[in-house]
Amino acid sequence: MRRDLPYALSGLALGGLLLGNAALAPDAAPVRVVDVFLVLAMAAGLAVCRRYPVVALGVVTAAMLALHVRVHPGVSAAFPVLGVAYVAAWRGHRSATVSASLVFLGGFLARDISVAPADRPGQLIVERTALLLGWFVAANVAGLVARQRRAYLEQVEQRAIEAERTREEMALRRAGEERLRIARDLHDSLTHSISVIKVQAGIAVHLARKHGEEPSATLLAIQEASGAAMRELRTTLDVLRSPTDGDPVGLARVDELAERTRAAGVPVQVTVTGPPRDLPAEVDQAGYRVVQEALTNVARHAGPATAQIHVEYAPAQLTVSVADDGHASPDRTMTPGVGLRGMRERVTGLGGTLRAAARDDHGFTVRATFPLDGPP
Repeated sequence: MRRDLPYALSGLALGGLLLGNAALAPDAAPVRVVDVFLVLAMAAGLAVCRRYPVVALGVVTAAMLALHVRVHPGVSAAFPVLGVAYVAAWRGHRSATVSASLVFLGGFLARDISVAPADRPGQLIVERTALLLGWFVAANVAGLVARQRRAYLEQVEQRAIEAERTREEMALRRAGEERLRIARDLHDSLTHSISVIKVQAGIAVHLARKHGEEPSATLLAIQEASGAAMRELRTTLDVLRSPTDGDPVGLARVDELAERTRAAGVPVQVTVTGPPRDLPAEVDQAGYRVVQEALTNVARHAGPATAQIHVEYAPAQLTVSVADDGHASPDRTMTPGVGLRGMRERVTGLGGTLRAAARDDHGFTVRATFPLDGPP
């Protein structure tokens, strides 16, 4: 309705112009009640011309032609018809617009000729009719040009949308191809090696038990770690080969990490603060990976040490920390490796912060904080 308001106001303004012109024109007839109704019909037609251009064109043309025949308000009777003709041509109703224009011009000319006095030269009538003809041609052409321009803009917009969609599809296809390539490379480079480690560890455990000996804790830890690595690698490969998520790991499996690390000879203590809550999948997996990488660094670099895992659930954030009391000291220069860079990328990619530094009293601490109430 708001979009129809300018048309309704234009109809009222043109109606006032017509009535005022009829009252001031010397050759106009008196305005009667029927003429006022014709003006109101014209205003109503203009009010609905956006939604019903053909109906409005017929109503306005008939009303203005009747008003011209009855009152003869002059060329101002053509103004509403010109406006509706433009709108109808803009909406694509060419035949109706041309027909209405010819009907109005023919009736206008016939009325002028029929009431023209004998001493009035016909040249004036022809000139006024030619002027109106030029106005109607301009209104029809302007409406067609506006329609063509709108069609052109819609076509350009559609092409832009199609190009954007094509770029997105191409990017998704390339991403899928890259995922498959990475999956193949991981399978070829890692799966075979880890399988060999698992098989060799299993054979060693079997031979030790066959000879009546208890396998060492280190050997059992290697067997368990290789099996877990194979399972996680298969899950990762499944995720890479498929756009859908597989079975991602999370902080609920931190106890399994701690148990495997204990089996490797590193005492681990797990502390959970706050009530556990449902976490976004990306945050849950990133927290698990931080703990996993930190425990791996403890086992590789800390020497004889113990580790403490602390998971703190808060309403607005999640904090995961792993601290050890190994060989690292504050005055020792630490060179970040691939593992620390990967942890930092995971955490900062989710809007969190990561701090990895030596402790004041020997040892090393990795602390990751993830926001839970902000935008992803």
